Amino acid sequence: MARSLTIKAALSWPIRTLILWLMCFSQWSLADPTKVVVMTSYPQEVVSQFEAAFEQQYPQYKLEVLWRQSRDAMAYIQDTSHRVDVYWSPAQRNFAQLEKMQAFQPLDIDLDGLPAAVNGFALREGNHIATEIAGYGIVSNPQVLASAGLAAPRSWTDLADPAFNGKIALPVPSKVGYAPPLIDILLQGYGWQDGWNLLQAIAANAELVTSGATFVSDDVASGRLLAGLTIDFFTASAIANGAPLQFVYPELTGYSPAHLAILKNAGNPAGAQAFSRFVLSEKGQKLLFHPDIRKLPVRPSVYADKPAGYFNPFENNPVFVYDTRRGLARQDIINALFDAIITRNHASLQHALSAIREASRQLGADALNVVKARQLLNTLPIDEAGAESITSLDPVEADHWRHIMHDRYEEAARIATTY
Repeated sequence: MARSLTIKAALSWPIRTLILWLMCFSQWSLADPTKVVVMTSYPQEVVSQFEAAFEQQYPQYKLEVLWRQSRDAMAYIQDTSHRVDVYWSPAQRNFAQLEKMQAFQPLDIDLDGLPAAVNGFALREGNHIATEIAGYGIVSNPQVLASAGLAAPRSWTDLADPAFNGKIALPVPSKVGYAPPLIDILLQGYGWQDGWNLLQAIAANAELVTSGATFVSDDVASGRLLAGLTIDFFTASAIANGAPLQFVYPELTGYSPAHLAILKNAGNPAGAQAFSRFVLSEKGQKLLFHPDIRKLPVRPSVYADKPAGYFNPFENNPVFVYDTRRGLARQDIINALFDAIITRNHASLQHALSAIREASRQLGADALNVVKARQLLNTLPIDEAGAESITSLDPVEADHWRHIMHDRYEEAARIATTY
């Protein structure tokens, strides 16, 4: 018996030694002063530019990049056993939520030359700061438009012209990541009722885009579609690489930021601060002009060296300022309403508006049945105050909205064709 215990004890020493060594190695790895762990959802072509330039300027540091999309990023950060030094991503809701959770530490960065806002749009809040912004607008194919005898659309209302019927790309906000602010820009800019009326008219001309970041630009570049609602950097990158596209920022527009923050439990706060300073420096901001990136810097001074034709948001004066907080707070409701009013009733909406347009052509826009049909088409299942009062979305209620709009579209088509 004693012999058996002695053998087990002897065998346990190598195992114990190995465990202790692994524990020490793990702690040393976590405390490695050369490693800076950056979590991001940016693609490789963006990250590689910053990684190479940062490590050249700060050779004492080595980036370790963790790629995580928004939902996975939140779960990863909330697990405190994982090390993340810097979170750097275009994920507005994540940053707002993590700020409320007090997950970030203060940024020790010189803010001289970095405005607090652009056209009233906040660029920093709490302990997170915008590192670039993207603007919303319209992409079109000038060659194909010219062949069709059409002028390039320059405002959102141009996309409601029946001449564009079947030739517009419209992203669905519940399916396409950049689309929720785009839809809400129209609702805030034109007002709740007029904004939805315009969205219905555009949707009646459109193919709905439900997945893929570049599908809008790709379909317009190929000439299959004439124009689309999108965000600038997808189109800018395509244009820089030879696509026959044109992008216009309508007078009424808004921006979507990417943010950066240092996690409170960062294992290398000095390295995290160095990376943050670099991204916001003149050198780091100028990297955003690269043809594979094409984002809008938040440091105004670098626009002095911008490529020809590059948009400068600090010289733009929109007619309204988009309320980001309001947009984020009601995003789920807007997405559900869009699906009820448009996505899940797209064919019925197109049929109804086609009937109204034909009746208007034959009888005039002021004909009684045309007016009644259009009023019914544009009667929403809930008003703005009611929508914003909803704190938890009920799927049953959302489905009820779909049925309401389906019946209204069917009745509007019937009224319009009764003459």
